[in-house]
Order: sequence, then C-alpha cells, then structure tokens
Amino acid sequence: MEDQDVINTLNKLIETCKDGEYGFRSCSDAARRGDLRQLFASRAEDCRHAAVELQTLVRRMGGKAEDNGSAAGVVHRGWVAVKATLAGYTDLSLLEECERGEDVALRHYREALAEALPPNVLLVARQQFEGAQRNHAQIRMLRDEARLSAASS
Repeated sequence: MEDQDVINTLNKLIETCKDGEYGFRSCSDAARRGDLRQLFASRAEDCRHAAVELQTLVRRMGGKAEDNGSAAGVVHRGWVAVKATLAGYTDLSLLEECERGEDVALRHYREALAEALPPNVLLVARQQFEGAQRNHAQIRMLRDEARLSAASS
C-alpha cells in the first residue's frame, strides 16, 4: 500500500475520532444523569487521545494530519443537537445517538482494517477498533437499560 493511501486512511480515522470527540462532548453537556455526563466526557477524551495517536502516525509518515471532523460528522452533531432539543435532551435519545455514532466509527475501522496497512499502523488501528467495540457495547447496554426504564415509567 502506498504511503499516501495509508495517510488517507489514517486521516479518515482521525475525522472519525474527532466526530466521536465532538459528539460525546455534546452529549456530555446535554445528559441529565451525572454518571452519563461523566461517561460521555470520558469517551470524548478517549476519542481525542485516539486522534492524537493517529495524527502522530500521519506526521511520522510525512503527511499532513487532519485536525477536524468530517462533513458527515458535522451533520450528525447537528442532528444530535436538534434531536436532543426536540426530545427534551432525554438520556435515552442521547444514548441512541451515541450508539449510532459508534456504529459509524466501527464501520470506518472495519474498512481501514480490511486494507493492507503497515504492521505498526495495523496494530494501532486494531487496538482502537477494539476500544470502539467496547464503547459500543457499553453504550448499547446503557441504551437498553434506559429503554427498559422508560417503558416501565
């Protein structure tokens, strides 16, 4: 795989991480439950660290690292804000949007892992993918709990 192709793949993952950072931070600001505010803030920080790690790889390869999220992420963040406003900023709606965002992140990591990445890049991408899988599972579990709670209210 050409270096520029690897850099392009890494930059797409950086955008994905930045989208996650912004999305989780927005949800942290809107969440009602303190534990969810803290969880979302922690996930935003995890995404920020992942982006920094990927940016370092891009720079080592001589490329220019992305420092913003994607256009699709801007739309998603806008949708999170609109939907949260319309839904009264319910924790359930925030969890549903976070899960949707994590679905996108997992898809982007799967696409990257399907490419012929250099071993050092593959290792980082695989570790970050595993972290995203754990995040997704936790968000889904919390979403399911919130749905049960809402249904029994």
